[in-house]
Amino acid sequence: MPGMDIDELALCLEKLGHPNRLAIFRLLVRAGPDGLAVGDIQRHLGVPASTLTHHIAQLVSAGLVQQAREGRVLRCTAAYARMDDIMGALTAECCSGVPGMKAGALSDG
Repeated sequence: MPGMDIDELALCLEKLGHPNRLAIFRLLVRAGPDGLAVGDIQRHLGVPASTLTHHIAQLVSAGLVQQAREGRVLRCTAAYARMDDIMGALTAECCSGVPGMKAGALSDG
């Protein structure tokens, strides 16, 4: 898996596997490279501040979200390179076949 090992990929998918975290990440992807202030994320998603902080921290710890302080505002952006790494890891060997299996062979179990 170029660029991302299976444990790293599993961690990212685990963090994205929670509905609130997935909603935050998708919102940030839609927001583009300027990202959104934490308060704007909260207003868009209606997630309580303490819960939002926890979920954003989880996304930051997996490298999925980046944060930057702008005066009193904490701005979050999606980590697009990390998103590309995830997609690349998931699709790197698409349709290349499975070693030891004949093409078109089906298993009964």
